[in-house]
Amino acid sequence: MITHTILLAGGKGTRMLSKKAKVLQTLAGKTFLEHILLSADAISDKVSIVVGFDKHAVEKKAATILKKAKIYEQKDQIGTADAVKTVIEFVDENEKVLILYGDVPLIRKNTLKKLFSLNDSLSILTANVSNPTGYGRVLKDSNGLVQEIIEEKDTNDEQKNIKEIFTGVMAVNGKILRELIPLINNNNASKEYYLTDLIGIANGNGFKIETLSVSWEETLGANTRSEQEKLEQTYRKMKNEELLKNGITLIDKNRVDVRGDLQAGVDCTIDVNVIFEGKVELGNNVSIGANTIISNTKIGDNSEILPFSHIDSSQIGKDCFIGPYARLREGSEIADGARIGNFVETKKTKIGQSTKANHFTYLGDTEIGNDVNIGAGTITCNYDGKNKNKTEIGDGSFIGTNSSLVAPVSIGKNAYVGAGSTITKDVPDSSLGISRSKQKNVKDWSKNKK
Repeated sequence: MITHTILLAGGKGTRMLSKKAKVLQTLAGKTFLEHILLSADAISDKVSIVVGFDKHAVEKKAATILKKAKIYEQKDQIGTADAVKTVIEFVDENEKVLILYGDVPLIRKNTLKKLFSLNDSLSILTANVSNPTGYGRVLKDSNGLVQEIIEEKDTNDEQKNIKEIFTGVMAVNGKILRELIPLINNNNASKEYYLTDLIGIANGNGFKIETLSVSWEETLGANTRSEQEKLEQTYRKMKNEELLKNGITLIDKNRVDVRGDLQAGVDCTIDVNVIFEGKVELGNNVSIGANTIISNTKIGDNSEILPFSHIDSSQIGKDCFIGPYARLREGSEIADGARIGNFVETKKTKIGQSTKANHFTYLGDTEIGNDVNIGAGTITCNYDGKNKNKTEIGDGSFIGTNSSLVAPVSIGKNAYVGAGSTITKDVPDSSLGISRSKQKNVKDWSKNKK
């Protein structure tokens, strides 16, 4: 059966005091829209997004996340059922339709898969909460099948005590959706067309409605900045509980932020105030020091990232030591056993096995061999004001302290560069390159300087 997700994404987010659509607000470095679209994409053949407020910005963002998504406009904000109606002519009878909300970004892929698997007619996602005030209650028969959803304002005293609430998320057969959604009316105080009314209508037409109950946290949305901050806390908690469950040591689970996809081997340790962004892979026995940011990076077994390091779009081998205060920028490739020390910055640079750059160094557009020593204060001068140029340093070479290597330039194997040199020409294998002005001493200068 074809799976078709309809994502309702037309909300204004007025109480957030923002000019952006609510789905363009952020959670863990991504928009709400991106979170929910990525979850939907994992289980959907088709994705339809219903937009309203700030429609052009939402459409533009959606195109960068999921190209297969199609956009439909709800011209008037008159209810969730009306939003679904804008797509209904594009829903086939043989489809299974999942209806999601763009401001509910924490729902897991596995939850959506389970909801789809319940039955072929209609199933809804519910949550049990200690305080259900403000939410629609789920009324069930003696067999546990749903009869209807009662809105808070319509509940009697007995119904107010029901703890199971409807999240708004449902999976419904396309034929049923097409037949029943025209039956929803706006005979209510708000004069809006509510999708929740579909439940009672379906029950009245003899369809069995099952429920999948999940953690309340998974169904949280946000209407205010305070609730958005609560989402951040909840997302962090969910992610870090998964890490602990998978055997990763967290020094303080409340002070690690996973803003993407983190995969790790056994015996990994993560200290406090660490942020992971994008896709990050850690090998076995990897240690991440405090106050470190790692984005889109792969780190090999037994490597240690020392505190206050910033690593982006890089690859680090086994048995490496990085930091503290190291910055590895995009395109950095660090081979096994290499050491990158404090205040060393690399960019589009390959560093060979057991090579060391321990202090105060910039290495850009550089290829360095194995067993090389890079002295403190070394700079590869890769930019001439117009073009980026490459520096090559051969195996076993030694670059003295405070050297400037003006690219394009090549330092041969087992070569030396004298400390304080500015090298503008290639240094052959096993040679010494040195470039210094002749020292001149002025006798008794300090006595006569006045």
